[in-house]
Amino acid sequence: MSRPLNIALVSASTLESDEVQSVHVRELARALGRPTPDGHTDRQVTLHTRRHDEAARTRTRLSPGATLTQLEAGPPRPLSDGEVLPHVSELASGLLRRWSTPQGKPDLVHAHGWIAGLAAVTAARDLDVPVVQSYHGLGMTERKAGKSVHPARIRMERAIGRGADAVLAGCVDEAEKLVRMGVPRTRIGITPYGVDGEQFTQLGPALPRGDLDRLVVLSTDLEDGGTATAIRSLVHIPNAELAITGGPAREELEGDASVHRLRLLAKELGVDDRVIFLGGVPRKTLPRLLRTAKLALCLAPHGTSPLAPLEAMACGVPVVATPVGGSADSVLDGITGLHVPPGRPAAIGRAVRLLLAEETTLAGFSIAAADRAHSRYSWDRIAAETARAYTKIVERCHPVEYSETWETSTT
Repeated sequence: MSRPLNIALVSASTLESDEVQSVHVRELARALGRPTPDGHTDRQVTLHTRRHDEAARTRTRLSPGATLTQLEAGPPRPLSDGEVLPHVSELASGLLRRWSTPQGKPDLVHAHGWIAGLAAVTAARDLDVPVVQSYHGLGMTERKAGKSVHPARIRMERAIGRGADAVLAGCVDEAEKLVRMGVPRTRIGITPYGVDGEQFTQLGPALPRGDLDRLVVLSTDLEDGGTATAIRSLVHIPNAELAITGGPAREELEGDASVHRLRLLAKELGVDDRVIFLGGVPRKTLPRLLRTAKLALCLAPHGTSPLAPLEAMACGVPVVATPVGGSADSVLDGITGLHVPPGRPAAIGRAVRLLLAEETTLAGFSIAAADRAHSRYSWDRIAAETARAYTKIVERCHPVEYSETWETSTT
C-alpha cells in the first residue's frame, strides 16, 4: 500500500477556543486523521499551533492519524493579531525546523488565518511544498461590517492568496470575494464548515422554557446588526420570545455596553419582557438551548458565524437567515428555513409569524434541516472533500512524484 499523505495544518489561534477558526481546524484535523472503514490511516496529519499556555503539552494526539504540536512564538498566552504579528518569524522558524528533515517534510501545508498563512508561506518557500490557504473571514468583509481590522491584514491576505498554490473558501460568497481580491479563480476551491453530528442532535436534554414560541440568536458579535434586527422584528411576532447568546458571561452582562444598548432598544420597542440575554453560552450547552427553539435567526447583513446555522439545523431547528456568507449555501430557502432581506425587521417579522403559524410546514423544515446538516455537513464528509482537494493540489504541483507514491483516489 502507498504511504500516507503527510499533511501539515498551521494555525496561530488557540484550539481551546469556541471561535469559528479554532473549532474548524480542530475538528478538521481529527476527521482527517481518523482511520478509513477498513482500519487503515491513509493520511498523517500534524496540526501546528502557537503555544498559548505554558502548561500545555508540546504534543497531543487528536485522533489515530492526527497530532497537535505547539510551537514557541511569543509569550505563551492568547494574543491579538497585532500582538502575534511581531512573532511570525519565530513561528515560521519553528515550522521550518520541523519541515527540513526527510521525515518531517509535509506533502502539503494548509494554513488557517492570515497570520498562519504568513508563517507557512515563509517556512515552505524553499522546500517545494504546496501551500493551501483558508482565511475564516476576510479583513475587507470585517472592515465593511464596521469591525476593527489590523492595518496590514487586507494587504497581506491579498498577497498570500495570490502566492498560495490554492485557496479554499468556506462558501460561494467568500470565493467571489477572493476573485475580486485578485486571487485567480482557477486556484480557488470551496470546502464548507462542518458540524459535530454527535453533539448537535434533535434528541437529548433541553433547557427550561416558557409557553411562548422561542426564537434563538446565536451571536458571536452583538454589534453585527443581526441582533438589533431580530429585536426589531419581535415587534411583529407577538407570541414569541427571543433568546440571545453572545457577549460576556451571564453574570457580567450588566456591565456590557452592547447589551445595554440592545436592552434600551428592546425597552423602547416595548418587547423587553420577551427578550432574554443569555451571555456567552458554553459550546456544550448550545444543543440544550437549541432544542427549546422553534427557529434560529441569523440576520447579520454581512454574514454571521458559519457554524450557527449548521448547529441549529443539526438540532432540527429551521433557520431564518439573510442570504450572505455561509448561510446562503447552508440554508435552503423554503426547505430548511427562509431567506429574508437584511435590515427589514417588518418583513422579517411577518415571515416568521406566518411560518410559526404553519405547524406542518415548520415540521417539514425541521426534518429537512436536520437531514441536510447531518448528511451534507458531517465532519467525515467535509474531511473527505478537503482530502480530495489536497490530492488534486499535490498531483498538480508534483505530478510525477504523486503518481509514483500515492494512490490517485481519496475516499
